[in-house]
Amino acid sequence: MEIVLDKRAVKQIRVSAQDAIDEGDTETLREDIMNSFSEDQVEELERRIDTDFYDFLGDALEEWSGEDVDELFDLLEARFSEAEIELKFEAVEAADADDDDDADFDEDEEEELNEDEEEPLDDD
Repeated sequence: MEIVLDKRAVKQIRVSAQDAIDEGDTETLREDIMNSFSEDQVEELERRIDTDFYDFLGDALEEWSGEDVDELFDLLEARFSEAEIELKFEAVEAADADDDDDADFDEDEEEELNEDEEEPLDDD
């Protein structure tokens, strides 16, 4: 079986993993990973493992060092592979994942800020 997580899911997991690194809390990360999978995918995965999906992810997160986002993705691929599921991730540009904090800052706001800036006075 193959599961491909779309760019939106990968980006959300990346942001959540970085938050987990910064804050030391993996509960939100676990929820975000869980929400990346459909109910059918979770049911199929649970048929292949000895525990439920929540515990499966918890075990993976306990194994994760909590220091590197890419390590988390590698670990998830390995854990799914053990359940005979090929987990793939659609590519997300690193800049896209890093710019998530700026995602709510739209171009109109940026233009307004630029218009509000005062020009320096010349001493001439």
